[in-house]
Amino acid sequence: MTKRLIFKGGHVLSMDPGIGEFEQGDVLVEGGRIAAVGPSIDALDAEVIDVSDGIVLPGFVDAHRHTWQSALRHRLGEISFSGYGCVMLRGFAPHYSPDDVHIGTLLGCVSALEAGTTTLLDWSHALNTPEHADAAVDALRASGIRAVFAQGWPRGDGQNWTTASTLGHPSDIERVRRELLFSDDALVTHAMAARGPEMTTEVIVQHDFALARQLGLRISMHAGTGEFGPKYRAIEKMAKLGLLGPDLTLIHLCTSSEAELRMVADHGVHACIGPQAEMMLDGAGVMALGRLMALGIEPCLSGDTETCGSGDLLTQMRIALAAQRMLASNNLEPIETPSLTPRQLLELATIAGARACGLSERTGSLTPGKDADLIVIRRSDLNLVPVSDPAGAIVLAAHPGNIDTVVVKGEFKKRYGELVGYDIPSIKRRAFNSRERLLALSNGK
Repeated sequence: MTKRLIFKGGHVLSMDPGIGEFEQGDVLVEGGRIAAVGPSIDALDAEVIDVSDGIVLPGFVDAHRHTWQSALRHRLGEISFSGYGCVMLRGFAPHYSPDDVHIGTLLGCVSALEAGTTTLLDWSHALNTPEHADAAVDALRASGIRAVFAQGWPRGDGQNWTTASTLGHPSDIERVRRELLFSDDALVTHAMAARGPEMTTEVIVQHDFALARQLGLRISMHAGTGEFGPKYRAIEKMAKLGLLGPDLTLIHLCTSSEAELRMVADHGVHACIGPQAEMMLDGAGVMALGRLMALGIEPCLSGDTETCGSGDLLTQMRIALAAQRMLASNNLEPIETPSLTPRQLLELATIAGARACGLSERTGSLTPGKDADLIVIRRSDLNLVPVSDPAGAIVLAAHPGNIDTVVVKGEFKKRYGELVGYDIPSIKRRAFNSRERLLALSNGK
């Protein structure tokens, strides 16, 4: 049973419009849930956490991360979008063992927690055997992060999964749903990482959507990246098949047309962008943030792949804001798009992500009744002081080292600037060994 805690005296950004912001406020936590938020709360029997030098806000929500790739971080900094597919997905992925998936996932999740991400959708698509899926789920649970396991497909088994494929989604998703992730109230829940019209036939798209919905799973799918957007018009095809709906999140949408983005808006489909990866991977297209916001769609944010960037959402917010301001001010987009604010980017990194993951009743804002997923950022640190605008300080200048406290469902994962309860030397050692093994195998040694 978690303790009764009161986070006292911080600048509170609740991200709940009904509660608002407090220049000096308290957050009371009972039984792992937020019990109260206000300017001054009396809770004499609660453990007092002095956050008077901090900014208190909900933990960040990363709605699309390939954590299995974490042990090969930063290796693809000079590669294109098509090159990423060749090197990472067709080159390295077939060599992944269950242990490689486990340590990549664990490393990615623990690093995400250190950087203030309390919820992560793990887009796992190197599931070469059922044991790989088991390893991913085990690592998510071991990390203590709130996670959605978005279950994908194998690599390197000799079957065609991604080019006009006639193979239905791997049936192992039914086993995982039945045996491992049957509770939608658990800290780790389940979704389908779907391929869609850019990779499969329309018959298979319909089959996969039906399977996901039969199992009660949300669907997450890449669409509209590089040449695939205009070539396949995936959103248009799914609309004609009657498949679009609020249980679907589409990732990237860089080269999707305005007409297709209107279909996204009209059907309540969620959108997710990965600002750094989309700009790093030459040929992916232009980040769709402004075009989506112009149509009333609030996209959530993604750390995507750490092979070509940083996984932390502070970086993603900063890059997204700067890029969109540049695009809007220089009329570099096909439609008039808004010039966004730091506060809007914080919304995308918190409550918008929770909505896209189907978790907005549990997380994404400091709202009484929701789980206590929160972070505290030290506003007394030299790179932030004196804070004149908390949202601006976070989005424009904060880094993971400024994050003092991370709490998931009332449990400390980081406190006083240090991770809590992890064998960090073991994680580092296993990640190094995985990297060395994968590099040797990919080089034919």
